[in-house]
Amino acid sequence: MNLSNQLNQIQKTRPRPKLRQQSTSIVLLIGIIFIAVNLRAPLTSVGPLVETIRDQLHISNTMAGMITTLPLIAFALFSMFVPRLTQRLGMERVLFFSIIILTFGITLRSISGITYLYIGTAILGLGIAACNVLLPSMIKREYPERIGLMTGVYSVSMNLSGAIASGVSVPIAFGLGYGWQGALGVWGILSFLSILFWLPQVLKRSNQTPKAGIHHQTTDHGRKVWRSSLAWQVTIFMGLQSMVFYILITWLPEILKGQGFSPDQSGWYLSIMQMAVLPVTFIAPILAGRMSNQRLLVIITSSSLLTGILGLLYGSMNFIGLWVVLLGMGSGFSFSLAMMFFSLRTENAKQAAELSGMAQSVGYLLAATGPTLFGYLNDITGSATIPLLLLTGVTIALMLVGLGAGRNRVIHANG
Repeated sequence: MNLSNQLNQIQKTRPRPKLRQQSTSIVLLIGIIFIAVNLRAPLTSVGPLVETIRDQLHISNTMAGMITTLPLIAFALFSMFVPRLTQRLGMERVLFFSIIILTFGITLRSISGITYLYIGTAILGLGIAACNVLLPSMIKREYPERIGLMTGVYSVSMNLSGAIASGVSVPIAFGLGYGWQGALGVWGILSFLSILFWLPQVLKRSNQTPKAGIHHQTTDHGRKVWRSSLAWQVTIFMGLQSMVFYILITWLPEILKGQGFSPDQSGWYLSIMQMAVLPVTFIAPILAGRMSNQRLLVIITSSSLLTGILGLLYGSMNFIGLWVVLLGMGSGFSFSLAMMFFSLRTENAKQAAELSGMAQSVGYLLAATGPTLFGYLNDITGSATIPLLLLTGVTIALMLVGLGAGRNRVIHANG
């Protein structure tokens, strides 16, 4: 009887694998969410303050557009190196160091002065670039049966923080009296918290061999991705949808001010646009994952964006709420599709990281021209009409390339 009691006691005190696995999964999910919320807010907080920054620093619209363009250039230059860096350090460590870099960049750009603004903005772009590339790959690795759902959770987290950032930038800057520096710098608190929440993943992996699927593979598979026509369709789709989004978050407030709206109203309409993104970015990945191809979603995406842009151009401002909601829906669909294409068009996590790196490198290089070009055309024409017509053409091109990327095919590692 004593021996039986001892055995029962040992059984009770033995760790329960299922509970341990559930706890580990929850910690990982929280870590992913905290990283995701830092990927938009440092960028979307700029749009409502562009006019203030421009006037205080005495710069042109073209130079003001560079505040959004610099992170995109950083995405383009750094994204292609992230998969190789991950092979050496591991995904968890690269993400950890990226959040640290992001926090430093946010802090640096909040120091008064144009030099710190641009240098800090470029540095935070490097941090966001690595996270952009690796989070879709991590989701494919850790949640292979729930890619659509987890992509939705990640997308909603990212866009919710982006929407909040757009709405509160002006109140923080002027209502609380922190100025544009404080309104941009406050997001460093959130990124610092993300460092703490991601630390358990670094400690957990420190003594483990990296998981297969992203490491210990030859670079030949990566070269095959760059030679794939399907990969290029995904890449151009990624670039064009990013161009549309970053033009909107940078210049929509200025477009609305030109239509007679106040700075507060313009900032909140930008926030509404991003709020409209939220339900779409949760539902669209789930729908995309269940469909044999995603062409219908591409058509819905382009139609929403086109209607919203044409509404800004020729529609009544009495329906401005409708136009910005349609722009938000189109942006949500296009972003979700781009993220899902990294998983749906590849065979494994390694290849997903390669495609993500390629698409975000070349794609963001393409997108980087958008905000600055929009500002330049606005400067030389004195109106947003020509830039918005250009945006209409970009949206049509997005639909055409999306119909190719949405076909039910994958990039084969063996040719």
